[in-house]
Amino acid sequence: MASPVEVNEPSVVEGGTPERDVTEVGVGDPAPVEPGTIDLADFVGESMLLLGAGSTVLLQLAERGVGHGVADHSTTLQRPLDRLRTTMTYVYAVTLGTPEERKQIVRMVNKVHVPVRSDTYNAFDPELQLWVAATLYRNGVEMYQRMFHELSDADIERIYRQSAVYGTALQVKEDMWPATRAEFDAYWDEMIATMEVDEKVRAFTRGLLSGGDSPLPVRMLMPLQRFMTIGLLPQRMREEFSLPWSLVTSAGSICSGRSFPRCTGRCRGRSGSCPPRSTCATCGAAWRGASISSDAPP
Repeated sequence: MASPVEVNEPSVVEGGTPERDVTEVGVGDPAPVEPGTIDLADFVGESMLLLGAGSTVLLQLAERGVGHGVADHSTTLQRPLDRLRTTMTYVYAVTLGTPEERKQIVRMVNKVHVPVRSDTYNAFDPELQLWVAATLYRNGVEMYQRMFHELSDADIERIYRQSAVYGTALQVKEDMWPATRAEFDAYWDEMIATMEVDEKVRAFTRGLLSGGDSPLPVRMLMPLQRFMTIGLLPQRMREEFSLPWSLVTSAGSICSGRSFPRCTGRCRGRSGSCPPRSTCATCGAAWRGASISSDAPP
């Protein structure tokens, strides 16, 4: 049996809300960077990036602590859209929100994380949060470049530095975010090479990819979502999740970008950018002060 996870958690006051001021855990503006063409605020608003959400979630679940925590505590299979909604609420709030809105969403996430623990995982574990943050950055950049255009090195560097907030807004210390993209790539490659997915997480994933108890229109779209999700995963992760590549034999062209026509300004105008502060369905409830569900991001 694995040894218990030891995590320095925020102290908790009555009602289960962490007592620590969220401004102490990295909530605030990202470190100053040189101006350029694209930054994180532009980047996260592109609704077409949601096409990569499935593979991002599976990569998160591949980390056993995240996978077991979600399988044990999440209502995703009963309310399949909730994890996407709450994850994107968090992303929009910490990247685009005011300081007060950022504090509000972090308090919500911290409160939901209190019961998510066992002998082998803890939602306050900064290493788990670091991996979740890494998947949001890495897959976001890859999907943007597949769908729109190649980013300049300066733009990728800017987005990389700003993306640290996905983790530092919670319990990830600033010095845990790899100092350089080369260090990040080494961390990423090691995680992909060493993560092992067990049957518990595989079973949960099968339910997730079937659509769970989604409304009929969502279930009708699940074959496409499964196609995209499996096609965008690294080959080793497909094998770990027991997702046969033969089911999507033509997805190689998608993964290489050959079947994705790059979106021009006209294409992007039709697809639209997600308006997170006002009308985005995934986060509108949070901006109106609603409580976040039990499917908060780890």
